[in-house]
Amino acid sequence: MPSPTPEPTLSAFAGFRRIASGPRPEVIARLREIESTADGAPPLVFDDLTGERLDLDLRAGAETAPAPGHCDDPVARGVGRPKLGVVAREVTLLPRHWDWLNRQPGGASVALRKLVDEARHVHADRDAQRAAREAAYRFMTAIAGDLPGFEEAARALFAGERARFGDLIAAWPEDVVEQLRRLSAPAWSEA
Repeated sequence: MPSPTPEPTLSAFAGFRRIASGPRPEVIARLREIESTADGAPPLVFDDLTGERLDLDLRAGAETAPAPGHCDDPVARGVGRPKLGVVAREVTLLPRHWDWLNRQPGGASVALRKLVDEARHVHADRDAQRAAREAAYRFMTAIAGDLPGFEEAARALFAGERARFGDLIAAWPEDVVEQLRRLSAPAWSEA
């Protein structure tokens, strides 16, 4: 049985200062408190896993549940085995691919699931590194795109140059640097 997915966490920034961080409901509650006294621009909120900027509805009666991308689609589907988490989707392949898949034990679906699981296992480290670099870049672009050294820092991030990346962002605001270090940490692990 797969381990449960950890609850997504968010980080909110007012300018370059982190003002809230943690599970989605806690961050929303904190932002609602701050909003009642804030006079400035709305805070920027980021998903801590993907680095994506989120638009949250902070009105008092608004839903605080995770965004559709973070939860299962409640719409029941007629094809597949929804109770088992199996959802039918379209895959486009050449005829020779379908021929090979159909000759495999269990048919095309079983063969595809095995191939995907094998690829996920073999490339897990590389995929985690890529995802971490992309998350750090998304955050960095949204909040630090105008800071000095941004372009060079982005190049160092994607080139896997940890020390150079650290040097280039060191003069940036403390909370931004801390968030970038946290987001990019898996990008530096050795394969």
